Amino acid sequence: MNPLLLFVFVLAIYLGLELITKVPSQLHTPLMSGSNAISGITIVGAIVASGESGALATILGTIAVAAATINVIGGYLVTNRMLGMFKTGKDA
Repeated sequence: MNPLLLFVFVLAIYLGLELITKVPSQLHTPLMSGSNAISGITIVGAIVASGESGALATILGTIAVAAATINVIGGYLVTNRMLGMFKTGKDA
């Protein structure tokens, strides 16, 4: 495995955890909406990975497409439900 890729992976985990713990609850819904839109890029990358030659790449790419799709759809459902909590009686 390329040491640079491993370094980037570990750095992404660390920075992700640091950022998530610093987000106040008031900003959670807008940030979640934005990250769900960006997560669509993950689906494109997973589709590209599943098109690589080799059975392992195809299997892992297919699993990645399914997991990324579930993540995006679930995120939008949670965001929609959270935004529904702010509706008043006449808006619902």
